[in-house]
Amino acid sequence: MAQTRFAPDRGLTTRMVATMFLLGLLYVVLIGVLIAYGFQLIFVLIISGGLLFAQWFFSDRMALYAMHGRVVSPEEAPNLHAMVDRLCALANMPKPQVAIADSDVPNAFATGRSPSRAVVCVTTGILRRLDARELEGVLSHELSHVAHRDVTVMTVASFVGVLAGLLTRSVLWSGMMGGGRRRGGGGGGAPAVLVILLVSIVVYAVSFLLIRVLSRYRELSADRAGAFLTGQPSALASALTKISGEMGRIPSRDLREAEPYNAFFFAPALAEGFSISSLFATHPPLQTRLTQLAQISGQLGRAG
Repeated sequence: MAQTRFAPDRGLTTRMVATMFLLGLLYVVLIGVLIAYGFQLIFVLIISGGLLFAQWFFSDRMALYAMHGRVVSPEEAPNLHAMVDRLCALANMPKPQVAIADSDVPNAFATGRSPSRAVVCVTTGILRRLDARELEGVLSHELSHVAHRDVTVMTVASFVGVLAGLLTRSVLWSGMMGGGRRRGGGGGGAPAVLVILLVSIVVYAVSFLLIRVLSRYRELSADRAGAFLTGQPSALASALTKISGEMGRIPSRDLREAEPYNAFFFAPALAEGFSISSLFATHPPLQTRLTQLAQISGQLGRAG
């Protein structure tokens, strides 16, 4: 964790260690099964490792491109830069690049492989809807993600899931091409393919759920750190309430386009009706976040 003035979170550290241990255990099980059945996994390891490295190394550019964001200068957005300057000084951290995305979806996100190569982006929709105090609360939340190197943590955590997903596809392809019958000359290949396929699916499913649990807690941790940094948890709570309420007024098409990037966002953009995002949420429920902020408000001796 970066040495900043963001409040430390022992609960987050404990959950990170526990999640990483379980993900590591899944990785050991998966590799053990593959070795036991003589599966050639070098190619899959190279591909999955390469994909995750690219995702981590180019995360800032990829996120900006996906959200149609652009980096803005202090002359183009003086008020926004002034807020980021102030918060970075309070947090004793390097200033990230500042960007604006042309989207009516009221949101913000931060990404980048390190605090010195990070970008904080806000949408035009959130700039129109929040006042200065609320926007500062949102930015403090996002800067906490940068200071705590959340992109690196989540990229490393997702490695097992990506590996399992690629293995599932590889085994299915191998089975369709008759690869499972090449070994042993008899019928032993098919059971081996089935075992590897089932283990890969189970590992993928469990790692997916573990990463979602970690993601939800990291959002609570960022709320907590941001609220303590500014000393105004009520402003962050107001921003959360306002953004969540405004989501219902955004066209469903725009929300559906934004949903794939919910893991980056300050608040999830969810279209009405059933969605995978609502079933396996990357963010905790709104009421849980508001309750935590109200408790922090009480600790700071402020009205929530």
